Formats: sequence, structure tokens, C-alpha cells
Amino acid sequence: MNGFEWVVFFLFIQLIHFLGTWKLYISAGERPWKAIIPIYNAIIFLKILHRPKWWVLLLFLPVINLMIFMVLWVDTVKHFGKTSPIDGVIAILTLGFFIYTINYQKSPKYLVDKSMIKRSAFNEWIGSIIFAVIAATFVHNYFFQPYIIPTGSLEKSLLIGDFLFVSKFHYGARVPSTTLAFPMVHDTLPIIKSRSYLKKPQLPYMRFPKLQQIKRNDIVVFNWPADTVRQFFVKEAGVKKPIDKKSNYVKRCVGLPGDELEIKNGFVYIDGKKNQLPNR
Repeated sequence: MNGFEWVVFFLFIQLIHFLGTWKLYISAGERPWKAIIPIYNAIIFLKILHRPKWWVLLLFLPVINLMIFMVLWVDTVKHFGKTSPIDGVIAILTLGFFIYTINYQKSPKYLVDKSMIKRSAFNEWIGSIIFAVIAATFVHNYFFQPYIIPTGSLEKSLLIGDFLFVSKFHYGARVPSTTLAFPMVHDTLPIIKSRSYLKKPQLPYMRFPKLQQIKRNDIVVFNWPADTVRQFFVKEAGVKKPIDKKSNYVKRCVGLPGDELEIKNGFVYIDGKKNQLPNR
């Protein structure tokens, strides 16, 4: 999707929100026009649902925003009288459109005080799991990600089966470009071995500022540019994955842009000098 298509899509989402919530704004003591103004409507609606205003930032983080939407759908039906667990399940299964049935009631009743909302052990349990997954996904996407070394290409430094955490923020965390994906997995769902994401829509390539440059002999994890791994997608003639879903490789960086690299008798030479590797 190009920039214009994303703007149209964003405005379309605002229209859906307005048509499904404008009476709820009135019931909560707000003006209905606030439901149509992008971003401001999210801030006001979070206030109605007794959620922190900074949550509006989470609505723009790929993958995490999908879970936040589910939380807000359930919160909405609860704050307007639908407090049973099944109501929350219906809100999620209908992708939030269950809220329309509440919005177009004769006079939606807003529960001003959070203490008026009935809470069951089931709701508390599910809520705790969802927030744990959101926090873990945030760390997984932008700070650290666990890996298991699959091959012996870095023996003496990393062995097959070694478990480690890889920092994403030192070299600048990449914003996920795949907007519709299952959290906490890379490209394949465990057990069923099917794709864990939808190829469209895609965000443009973006990264956060880096804290440091890659140095020679650093061990780095990167996405293999020409993805030819087919074992999970045998029905496809060729595997064309989004950039953030390409296969992960771990290697040692022995050359930087501008370096002259030679291999003589099995040893790497950089700019005419034999590369000195650490003991591990």
C-alpha cells in the first residue's frame, strides 16, 4: 500500500468508528462530533473507557494494536451494560461490530463508575493473559528476541542448541512492516506449521534510531535477503515473504562497507590484513 492508500484506509477506519460509537459519546457526556476527529477521538474514547490516554500510541504499533483493539472492544461493551463474558467474546468474534448494536439502541446506558461493572474470575484471568501477551510482544518486537542457534556455522562461538537473547535496539529496532500477524512468533505457527501472518497490507520500511554502529567481528542476526526456505510452504512455487518475515540468520560480520575482503588459505583478510577473531 502506498501513502495515499494508507490515508484512505485510516480515514475509512475513522468513519467506521464514528458510525459505531457516536451515540456512545453522547451517553458518556461528550459531543458526538468528537467521534469523527482522528486521534482526538481515540483520546476521548480512552477517557470514556477509563484507560490511560497514552494508550493512543499503542494503537499505532503494528501487531500490538490488534490486541489493544480487542481490549477496547471488550471494555466498550462492558461500559455500556454488556458485562457478561459471552458479550466480550461476541465483541471480539465480530471484530467490534457488536458495538453497533449497542450504539443504535434507543438510549445506551453508560456505566460511569468502574465499580458498577461486574467482573468475573474468567474476565480477570483472560485480561491478565492478554496484557501479559501485549507486554511480551512489545519487548519481543522492539527490545529483545530469543533465538536458538540451529546450525554449527559459528562453532567455537555459538553451538547448536545455544539459547540466547538478541538485542534489537542497539542497531535500531525495525518497525514491523507486516500489520496482520500472530504475536510472539516469526513466520510459522507452532504445531500446525502454517503461515503466521497475512502478506497485505504492508507498512513501509522504518527503523528507530540506533545506539551504535555494527563493528567488525560483531555477531549479528539478520533476515536472509533471498528467501528460499520452502519446508513450511510446499504449495508455493517460490517463497516471497515480507522483509520482516524472511528467515533469520546469525553470522559474524567480518567486513564493513568500503572494506576490501580477501580469503587466502582459509583465512579472511581485510584491507590486506589478516582478520583477528576473538577466542570465542
